[in-house]
Amino acid sequence: MIEARYLRIGGALAYVEQAGAGPAVLCLHTAGQSGVQWRHAIGELAALGYRVIVPDLPGHGRSEPAPGGPVDDLGRYAAWCVELIDRLGLDRPFVVGCSIGGKITLDIATRIGDRLAGVVAMAADAHTGGRPGVRGLRRELSDVAAASRTDRTHLGTLAVVGRSVPAERAELIATMHRREDPAISTSDLIGWATHDLRAALGSIGCPAHLVVGADDLWLDADAVRWAAAQIPGARATVLDGIGHYPMEEIDGFARVLHGWLAELSGEVAAGAR
Repeated sequence: MIEARYLRIGGALAYVEQAGAGPAVLCLHTAGQSGVQWRHAIGELAALGYRVIVPDLPGHGRSEPAPGGPVDDLGRYAAWCVELIDRLGLDRPFVVGCSIGGKITLDIATRIGDRLAGVVAMAADAHTGGRPGVRGLRRELSDVAAASRTDRTHLGTLAVVGRSVPAERAELIATMHRREDPAISTSDLIGWATHDLRAALGSIGCPAHLVVGADDLWLDADAVRWAAAQIPGARATVLDGIGHYPMEEIDGFARVLHGWLAELSGEVAAGAR
């Protein structure tokens, strides 16, 4: 059973879903979206023996806006997640995120890696090198009410879904993504384009796994491999036929993630011997 409640985090009410019992797994969504992206995985992960926590980041989904308005600094989201971990009293949780959620995951690991069981950062590198263009994104904030915006979101989502994903599933993903708040998602992307973790990766002290889809047009797989190489003991995986949203694109994703988390747990056990 999924339990939903509001918690006051970062000065505003945050919507948080939880299910299951066992090792905690904090799951973070992509830019402009919400925890609904984990709707298929949350129950399946709980059935596999995890305590799954799926929040809506500030201003996303059912969470209240962040004090001061939309967030364009992913470090603020990382600090918010650390506060959530503390508030829930999570003991050595895993953190798993995708896109901005993946980059936030890496940021959290640089802050409290010694308190984590491990991290899985999907569709994330250390620094995008200014892609997408920040100037264009800031200009876009002035026309977010344009009627064509939802069409751009729909078509843009379809463009970065992997070739192995059935057309019906890809269309559902794109349709769900249309519900984003343009001001929030554009601010998220500004954070994505400007957040630079390159100098901090070597300080990550927990097992880490970076994952990128081979069909992800937002990312360079070599940049993801480079980021993984900077983290002690980390590894990178390139998923053939998958794009930017593995947890939505992969049928039975919970079992795939379960395998990754088991590998991270094995690394911890090996290190303890």
